Amino acid sequence: MVHRQMVPDFLDSSLEWRRIFGEIWGTFLLVLVAAGGGVVSTVSGGRVTLGMMVVAPGIMVMAIIYFMGSVSGAHLNPAVTLAFAARRNFPWKRVPGYIIGQIIGGIGAAVFLRTMFGTAGLLGATQPGFGVTGGRALTMEVVLTVGLVNTILGTASGARNVGTNGAIAVGGYIALAGLWSAPISGASMNPIRSLAPDLVRGNFHTTWIYLVGPFLGAVIAVIFEWILKGKPTVAGGVAAQGTLGAEDSSGSDL
Repeated sequence: MVHRQMVPDFLDSSLEWRRIFGEIWGTFLLVLVAAGGGVVSTVSGGRVTLGMMVVAPGIMVMAIIYFMGSVSGAHLNPAVTLAFAARRNFPWKRVPGYIIGQIIGGIGAAVFLRTMFGTAGLLGATQPGFGVTGGRALTMEVVLTVGLVNTILGTASGARNVGTNGAIAVGGYIALAGLWSAPISGASMNPIRSLAPDLVRGNFHTTWIYLVGPFLGAVIAVIFEWILKGKPTVAGGVAAQGTLGAEDSSGSDL
């Protein structure tokens, strides 16, 4: 694991542009797959099934953690960034840059889909299922996000969010959550994943559900993590912030 004395290197501001670029690119890919599943399902006449649509984002997140988790921590989600900061694994001063990067990446993906396919499939917007009230969808998003953030914080506590276990656990949770709950709320768990398509298509009728739900769920998850684990660990900070500075200064992240 990364040595304790290397943690200050993660605060090196000269490397922040790389971390933010990582969040932009990673969030672009996540939203492209998450929203794109619904779009391509529509334009292909249903050849992309619901099961495919909900598993694909989980696999994409797994891949992103592998290829750039060591750069930025692979947050890809404003609720996750805020949870890491509230857990004291991530500096509050870096939160705005990360969230701005995530917004840019998410909107970029939605614009790409709009350019390619118009507004097919409502640009992959997340909405409550047929006959599901806003309150019920909100509750589902809160509960799902609590589980997601607890999975992320729990694997991060052992510096595993930048390794095999974290990638599998987080990606697997996203796929599993979608497989059973997507017909209820869409299983977004990510404000920018839902905001980006709504912003580009200009419809905000249900956007509030996917802003309030994940952020509230993240707060609850942080409280649960304190109950379960107590004080934050150095390893959690490593996973949340990436090992970019340590790699540059030591030649290895081991």
